[in-house]
Amino acid sequence: MPGIHRQGLWLWAGALSLLLIATLPLAAAVQAIAALLVSALVMVGWRRISRATGERTQLQWSSGVSLPAGSYRHPVVLVVGDCLAELFEASSAEQLAPRVTGEGCYVPVPDLSKLPATVADLLLERPEWGGQLSIMWVVTPSAHTDGAVLANQIQSLCHQVAILRKRGTPLPLLIVSYFHSASGASPWFSWEAEETSVRVREAGECLSLSEWQRRGKDPEHQADRLRTTVQLNAAVGWLNEACLPEMDIGNPHQGIATALTLAVAFVPRTEGTRDGNLWHRCLQQRTGLSYIRDGANHASASLPFPDALLHLLPGRAPHSPRSRAVVIGVWLFVLAACVALISSARQNTLLIRQVTDDLRRYSTASLSPDSASVSQRQEALMVLRQDAQRLDHYYRQGEPWSLGIGLYQGERLRPSLLAAINGHRIPTVPQGVPDKHRTVRLDSLSLFNSGSAQLKPESTKFLVNAFAGIKAQPGWLIVITGHTDATGSDEQNLRLSRARAAAVHDWIQHMGDIPSNCFAVQGLGASEPVASNDTEQGRSANRRVEIRLVPEAGACQSSTTASGLQPLSHSATPNA
Repeated sequence: MPGIHRQGLWLWAGALSLLLIATLPLAAAVQAIAALLVSALVMVGWRRISRATGERTQLQWSSGVSLPAGSYRHPVVLVVGDCLAELFEASSAEQLAPRVTGEGCYVPVPDLSKLPATVADLLLERPEWGGQLSIMWVVTPSAHTDGAVLANQIQSLCHQVAILRKRGTPLPLLIVSYFHSASGASPWFSWEAEETSVRVREAGECLSLSEWQRRGKDPEHQADRLRTTVQLNAAVGWLNEACLPEMDIGNPHQGIATALTLAVAFVPRTEGTRDGNLWHRCLQQRTGLSYIRDGANHASASLPFPDALLHLLPGRAPHSPRSRAVVIGVWLFVLAACVALISSARQNTLLIRQVTDDLRRYSTASLSPDSASVSQRQEALMVLRQDAQRLDHYYRQGEPWSLGIGLYQGERLRPSLLAAINGHRIPTVPQGVPDKHRTVRLDSLSLFNSGSAQLKPESTKFLVNAFAGIKAQPGWLIVITGHTDATGSDEQNLRLSRARAAAVHDWIQHMGDIPSNCFAVQGLGASEPVASNDTEQGRSANRRVEIRLVPEAGACQSSTTASGLQPLSHSATPNA
């Protein structure tokens, strides 16, 4: 894949990662750290790709020679191994140039160690050829006199092919071997992958070996074909003994590509032939005869290209590099979208579960006749107000990404939540009770020091006056409620208001010997102001303890029968 496409994928993956981080329910500090890490990784990947692209040098060919256009769709074969000068009709490696035939394009690679770099440069220059490249390894036994050197060359080939596979460019391998024969040129004999029978490819036909032998024009021609068959058996034996075991084709775990096709051709003697070569020695060992050098001059003969086999190689890229990059980018987007949707669905489920539980808790507290339910109902109401404030913020400012992406469900909860809050009513005293007995409001600063819930010694006279003014009524509950101004945190104000109401409760219960089931104690903090908290006078009015009588069926019956006392009026108020 070209460097510009890989760089684009890195940027796309980084952008998707940043968006995904923004949709996950993470703390702001964690999101910032994650965003920095993603940005750093994208920068490192971008620089590495740029450096790798900058180090590559485009292929240099002989003067006046160029590659086919990017629209070329025949197989492109990189040729390595022996006899390159004879194949490409050049006197030296510096003059090697690509050859284009009717069936494909052959690109010489004189230095086997540069095969991966040549593939990378070729794809850089012709990225459209990504799916039509292949490797052709040429081995000619008459060009070798040392079996160890040949084995080392085979191991080097396997190593370079393994490097290509690790880099994500596994190329099919075509093994071609030229054997010298005095009978002249022969057709191509090939063995395709996972096939044991030989195929003869001649004049556009693909024949079995026996059928090819029978098609001899005359007895002499058939005799030549029979001799060629004997030589073919010797050639196959040499390949099986000297080459294929070194390649270990049957062991894919070693990272060696499986040969797509193995082809053999017999040709006249050429320039690369050496006396005492491996092929001559193989024939001598098999027949016991010494090789007699052919006096005919075939120095000018060139080796044929295996065009008859190129139809077995990939000739058209299934996907261009650009389309491949687009497909990868789409899959990255799908993956990020799935993660974001799953996270959003979970967060919406948790939100619905939380608000629903809060509504159920408030409803349960509202239906309970127990005197302790008054405090629980007030606490549940405070939680509902916090939920309503949160959902109202989402309604006005927009829900966060962790709840959005089309899955936000909070809006359908708002009507039920607002209906519960608006439907909350504090029970009122019956009309038969005089107004002066309905509520007693005490100034917190008259009872407590600032920020304290400990009754001051001089607070007794205020409490005595309040207690004397309470007219008990049978079956009523004494509700003591503490309030504060808006100074300080909500949690601190709630805790202080409840502690002050509890202190007043303890004093009244001790002085009047009233049972505990006659009381309900609650703290509302700064949630129910009676004046503005913007002025000192308003804040002073909001700091109060209220004592109120609330009708409650069955409340304080033991107190009424035992001592004749009736429940107190239900408000504790600050006189700012």
